[in-house]
Amino acid sequence: MSYRVVCFSGPDGTHMRQIAALVAARLGFTLVDEAIITRAASEAGVDPHVVADVEKRQTFMARLLDALSSSSDASGHAFSGGVSVYSPADVPMTEDLRGLIRAAIEETSERGHVVIVSHAASHALAKKTDVLRVLVNASPETRSARIVESSGVSEGDAMRAVEESDAARADYLKRFYGIKEELPTQYDIVLNTDRLGTDDAAALVAIAAGA
Repeated sequence: MSYRVVCFSGPDGTHMRQIAALVAARLGFTLVDEAIITRAASEAGVDPHVVADVEKRQTFMARLLDALSSSSDASGHAFSGGVSVYSPADVPMTEDLRGLIRAAIEETSERGHVVIVSHAASHALAKKTDVLRVLVNASPETRSARIVESSGVSEGDAMRAVEESDAARADYLKRFYGIKEELPTQYDIVLNTDRLGTDDAAALVAIAAGA
């Protein structure tokens, strides 16, 4: 079958985002990730710490979806005439912000023709039959080596970063989705990028998505 939405999940250091970008390009889909949604909230004047205001939230959603619809590269959207230098990493992931991200993911998926990069989008959209759920993984050793290469930190610091990232991801899945243990059966495709290159991985997903 042909899928209207492809969700990518996975830990840091797996090349998940690179693969997702390639898949979006192959399919001609819009690419969306949590960082884009968080940055968009900032640019739209929605305080990420206070997003309970229904009217503000609805206005933000409409503007976000319009911006995403105007470009195949969601990272290039602009609410104020240009790409912001705002860094989503500066904003703590509160429950309100997670709720905003989840709502944006769900509404974006309704429009279809989108590749979503999010730790838990596959769980948020698990009941939708037109969603292809992809888990990208790699061994801790491979992931830490990639972090060393990309950031120049020591091997020890990279391994600690992997462990802390995995713990935070597991905690998030448990608290927000009740996932006590992440399993391969919660996904449609599982990719191991220890040896599988980004181009080959993207090709496999694109074929599965109906390209």
